[in-house]
Amino acid sequence: MSKPTTVALVTLGCARNDVDSEELAGRLAADGWTLVDDPASADIAVVNTCGFIESAKKDSVDALLEAHSLKADGSVRAVVAVGCMAERYGNELAEALPEADAILGFDDYADISQRLRKILDGEKREAHTPKDRRTIIPISPTARQDSRQLLDAKVHMGQGSTFSRKRLGNSPMAPLKIASGCDRRCTFCAIPLFRGAFVSRRPTEIIEEAQWLSDNGVSEIFLVSENTTSYGKDFGDLRVMESLLPELSKIKGIERIRLSYLQPAEIRPTLLQAMTSTEKVVPYFDISFQHSSGTLLRRMRRFGDSEKFLHLLSQVRALNPDAGIRSNFIVGFPGETQEEYNDLVEFIAAARLDAIGVFPYSDEDNTEALKLENKVDEDLITERKNKLTSLAEELVNQRALERVGQRVRVLIEDAETQEGRAEHQGPEVDSTTFITVPGRPFAGYKVGDYVDAVVIDVAGADLVAQPL
Repeated sequence: MSKPTTVALVTLGCARNDVDSEELAGRLAADGWTLVDDPASADIAVVNTCGFIESAKKDSVDALLEAHSLKADGSVRAVVAVGCMAERYGNELAEALPEADAILGFDDYADISQRLRKILDGEKREAHTPKDRRTIIPISPTARQDSRQLLDAKVHMGQGSTFSRKRLGNSPMAPLKIASGCDRRCTFCAIPLFRGAFVSRRPTEIIEEAQWLSDNGVSEIFLVSENTTSYGKDFGDLRVMESLLPELSKIKGIERIRLSYLQPAEIRPTLLQAMTSTEKVVPYFDISFQHSSGTLLRRMRRFGDSEKFLHLLSQVRALNPDAGIRSNFIVGFPGETQEEYNDLVEFIAAARLDAIGVFPYSDEDNTEALKLENKVDEDLITERKNKLTSLAEELVNQRALERVGQRVRVLIEDAETQEGRAEHQGPEVDSTTFITVPGRPFAGYKVGDYVDAVVIDVAGADLVAQPL
């Protein structure tokens, strides 16, 4: 085996990228690499980039430049870009960012150790030319599982009968990827182009990895994908999730199961029942509405409208009145009229959501929306975004106040601040809950503890709770 070398993985973007980084870490550790947290102490810095929206791309470039500055200081020998931005732009990114020693695409992941060793040896690897990854596998979803051997080697890492993963932190929560890619054709989104068509992981693989996570200190698993409500479509049965959740709940040590990124048009009654009745599955609904105006949603090539969405929310709350619901919205989409924007304002005011993300529309390369006419003026987009953000903050705070007096079970994630998340609070992007004990400056709970408590106050959108 080659002499031990050190590598630092810097991860940007979503929870799916977090999983990718841990899979890369697993492959590297198995081949003798030493993983370090600080890029300044690594032989090579690998930046797992995000290429979703303009701000994420900027963050990725900044991280690469910061890593290059360490190379200039002599503490890092090479800087490598991987991830969505690297896959999406390939040789274009290499030309624009000569500071990176290599731009690696998804096809390089299976041989990541060999790739990095050659880069350290001075090999100049030509960046890949991006392609539409939806064309790699069969168009028919049910024919895709027959191509798994090819996919395991060329498209999706960590998807075989055994997986490769190494934890890069000690959080009691960990994302677990259940599928890759997306078959939807939203006009504002380029993810299917560089992530590929939708492919589900086999339930046995997911259960195996969930057990591994439990054995490695995880008590909450967060099921992630580009579109969780499509899970099982390539098995020919969209209700596979309904049978998978009870199997995951049997795993000793797993206390919580959380689902991410639900498409409103694909949320079916059986899934709602499974999410609200299966032991350990928390009543948390991360629903991708994006807008509420029916006419604008059609331009996005999405379905639904305010009336349908409010009906869906009423169904969720009929099954569990305390369910947590979050969503993201885009303002300033091409052609957005004042009437359509007003529809969105009225919907958000009526929806009683626990967490709301508001994003200004920006043109994305190789998307249909890029070519749409009647682009909204940038100043108007900013104005609408600011107004809606302000309203969203007020409404989320009101929703938090509704939870005063409610019993919650909080997973402690920060021992210093005694801060954690209740069942209705998702990781990283949602509000949190602070545990306080009257007469004591410090409650004394450890990271990973679960605390049964009652909400006694709010701090903006965050909750303050007292142990029962």
